[in-house]
Amino acid sequence: MSQSSKKLSLTARIFIGMGAGIITGALLQLLFDDSGDLRFSIFGFEFSTYTFLVDGIFSTVGAIFIASLKMLVVPLVFISLVCGTCSLTDPSKLGRLGLKSVSLYILTTAIAITLAIGLGLVVSPGSGVSMPTDATYVAKEAPTFSQVIINMFPTNPIKSMAEGNMLQIIIFAVLFGVAMAMTGDAGKRLGAVFEDLNTIIMRLVTIIMNLAPYGVFVLMAKLFSTIGAEMLGSLAKYFFLVIVVLILHGIVTYSVMLKLATGLNPVIMLKKMRDAALFAFTTSSSSATLPVTMETARNKLGVGKSVSSFTLPLGSTINMDGTAIMQGVATVFIAQVYGVDLTLGDYIMVVFTATLASVGTAGVPGVGLIMLAMVLQQVNLPVEGIALIIGVDRLLDMTRTAVNITGDCMVSCVVAKSEGELDEAVFNDPDAGTKEENIDFEHFDKNS
Repeated sequence: MSQSSKKLSLTARIFIGMGAGIITGALLQLLFDDSGDLRFSIFGFEFSTYTFLVDGIFSTVGAIFIASLKMLVVPLVFISLVCGTCSLTDPSKLGRLGLKSVSLYILTTAIAITLAIGLGLVVSPGSGVSMPTDATYVAKEAPTFSQVIINMFPTNPIKSMAEGNMLQIIIFAVLFGVAMAMTGDAGKRLGAVFEDLNTIIMRLVTIIMNLAPYGVFVLMAKLFSTIGAEMLGSLAKYFFLVIVVLILHGIVTYSVMLKLATGLNPVIMLKKMRDAALFAFTTSSSSATLPVTMETARNKLGVGKSVSSFTLPLGSTINMDGTAIMQGVATVFIAQVYGVDLTLGDYIMVVFTATLASVGTAGVPGVGLIMLAMVLQQVNLPVEGIALIIGVDRLLDMTRTAVNITGDCMVSCVVAKSEGELDEAVFNDPDAGTKEENIDFEHFDKNS
């Protein structure tokens, strides 16, 4: 690795990769027509390489990068949760962590959708938009609340890990850790093994983080080579309103809550969230970003391992502030498009339904649209309206994932502070967690 690359921080390199990817994708849009052929020829040769670049190289490398992140999620969550749980000397602490975390996640979700509905009513994003007569959307059936509770408990932990069922993994890891803590010397010996495994997993996270700029480049290049600006035409008001509410919630709401609950400087937290937020933006997955989120919370924000191991996996599963914002604006938007006047009671029902659904549908595939379908059905709005907003949802999903993981870290800081598990020296240190940011692969190869 050259000296010049070492001078650039990881954040700067990710930004460069993101910018280069966006420019590359936009250029591909301009250079290729709908048939996949270049609009010009060189020396009489026609070039038809769009599919090779976008669906070949970019798609393959991007999928490998996402898979590399997801590869770490299950072992990281299981090992870190076991380590955190087996080290708890006070059994009641686990109950406090759960109560505080879930309560804060529900509170932030309720605030998010209330803010979204309020600004939606002020801006009126659906005014002037006509609903296409051929728009259709078939909603998947949401599980009942009792079924969700039952599904939280695994019948086969190995199967849960293979399928990436995060709630079941959390339950099993907590029970396993508690059993280790109650086993005496055998539990301590096994605990030392898990501590070593945790150290190795976090080192693997660091290695993959150093490869992030290349993964970000191909993901952005593929996205912006396939998404055209024309889709934003009639939905511009809706699109930009969701973006504005996401930014307001991510910056203002979280900052106020952190300051009021802990007295910490929220600007420091937001600055240290840059790398994780960029990962979340490009991957559009809280679960895929979880290894980076945990590294940020522990090494940059000073959140204790016993707290971060519990609150962050839980948050990546049930904290859906960004999705709640989309649902709030979408509900107002669809109601206005169809000319339906919702009452104050209807909007209160939307807030209540979406807040509970964020926990009740956790871990269900396509959870965002399932939740929105539930909300629309609750206030008798046609589910077919979802078809109108699906086209721009990919771009919005990127932003709301970045908001979600910021909320996860904010809640972790609040819970850690209340439990005396927050290292404020690390939190306030601007260089915390950056010393191992660049790995000298040349040195590594020579000494391997």
